[in-house]
Amino acid sequence: MPFTRRSFIKAASLGSAVALATPSLLRAQEAKVYRLGITTPPGHPWNIAAEAVGKRLQEESNGRLSIQVFPSNQLGNEGAMLQQMQSGALDLAWIMTAELGSRIPQIAAINAPWLVTSTENVAKLVRHPVAMKLLEVLPVETGTIGLGYGITTLRVVFTGNVVNGIEDINGMKLRINTTPAYRDFYQLLGAAPTPIPTPQVFDAMSNGQVDGLEADLDLSWNQRYDKVAKTMLRMNAIFMPCVALVSARVWKNVPESDRTLITRLIQEELAKQVDATVANEAALLQNFKDTGIKIVDVDLKNSADIIKAYDEIWLPKAPILKEIREVGASL
Repeated sequence: MPFTRRSFIKAASLGSAVALATPSLLRAQEAKVYRLGITTPPGHPWNIAAEAVGKRLQEESNGRLSIQVFPSNQLGNEGAMLQQMQSGALDLAWIMTAELGSRIPQIAAINAPWLVTSTENVAKLVRHPVAMKLLEVLPVETGTIGLGYGITTLRVVFTGNVVNGIEDINGMKLRINTTPAYRDFYQLLGAAPTPIPTPQVFDAMSNGQVDGLEADLDLSWNQRYDKVAKTMLRMNAIFMPCVALVSARVWKNVPESDRTLITRLIQEELAKQVDATVANEAALLQNFKDTGIKIVDVDLKNSADIIKAYDEIWLPKAPILKEIREVGASL
């Protein structure tokens, strides 16, 4: 086509229009919605923290970055979410150490009994460098990167019959989380660990399918397990953290400044969640006391024998357990 003044003006006009449109196009291309999967339901302290991260990320990036939270295993169970992160199909997930510890013995060390005996010291333990060191194997083992921990209170055991101490767990059919760390602990107490999905636990206790269950105080109060139990044993033994994970495949393509921002916000909101869990424990305990359920604080004088038997099983699998016990004892 011959080059004319008219064609030159037309080309120039088109070029100007594209140039004017380019900034908005670039902004649209730069905008990113990160997808975050989590197993717990809306209203759980972990979910509240995740949603707070998303809100702050949107604000501090002037709308360029945001997070969409998918609660209640909407994207599949934790195993499925881990697979999605490995492929890069899912950006972030908050995964419990039960799932991670079932795959990686080193991480299961944090689920050992009597590392600490108070929720206040749970908070101190997960902030210690040795707890973060547990996560160093994640990139190789799972294709994810751990940015920090969320916590629960120390877990308690609800029983369908009146009991007086830890020795009464012997012979019980007890609903537990499926992690091998918990299974081995409760088997040492003589219980028959029975995995039941959380939504079915209340009914399982009601109809006598199990003799008891173990859970943290937040979940227990939300589910009102006191209504199907006669005793609450405060074991002061184990707790269940979650780990805020990001897909390593996704992370490598995130600009350094954005990685810094996301990491900071996640760690700040998890710190608030950890502190709130410690602060709210007394109120949760009072809620249970007000129901009239029998509450028994477990006598820990015989815990040394159980710890010894447990560590004989787990130290060969997770030598770091020795170090994390030393840290726990120092808190």
